[in-house]
Amino acid sequence: MVSRLNLTLAVKRLVRDVAARLPELAHVRASRLLVVAGEARRASRATIRPFPAGRRGPRVAVRGRAVRYVITLRPLWFLDSTPEERIDTILHELYHVSLRFDGTLHGGRRHARLPVATYQRRIRALRERYLAVAPAELVAPFAHRGLARARMWLERPAAPRRDAGPERRIYTERQLFYGLVRMGTPRRRSQG
Repeated sequence: MVSRLNLTLAVKRLVRDVAARLPELAHVRASRLLVVAGEARRASRATIRPFPAGRRGPRVAVRGRAVRYVITLRPLWFLDSTPEERIDTILHELYHVSLRFDGTLHGGRRHARLPVATYQRRIRALRERYLAVAPAELVAPFAHRGLARARMWLERPAAPRRDAGPERRIYTERQLFYGLVRMGTPRRRSQG
């Protein structure tokens, strides 16, 4: 049996370490975050979806723990990103998270509130500070080329709809599986 890189685990380890090293993200709890690979969504590399407690709609729990956020990694993250861009993307999504880590998004860290250039500068600064102290073994998986494993939805939580009939209320590891994804890390990104 071939042992393949587990990207879901690699991202969770990175998130745990980022939260320990960067004060701006110290509120992030990797244990309440789910990372999955998903379908393309325009030119997006990833998205984050909040799951607030007590609100109408589906809930997600893995190993009995309520998940507050789901980060979905999109095909461009896997097929057309440098290791630094992959880490930027993870930091970018985490930066949206509420300081209360309660399944809501931070009001002042949304794209509608911050100009894109300002947001990108902040994320780049976080990445540079993090990479200056990051353990090499936590960063190495983001340069992987070839097949890797990642969690995927077998059945994905839908957004709540008023006209919908009975829907699943809780999604667990039973609605997840590990699938194969191909990582195509560019050797060098041209500047210009």
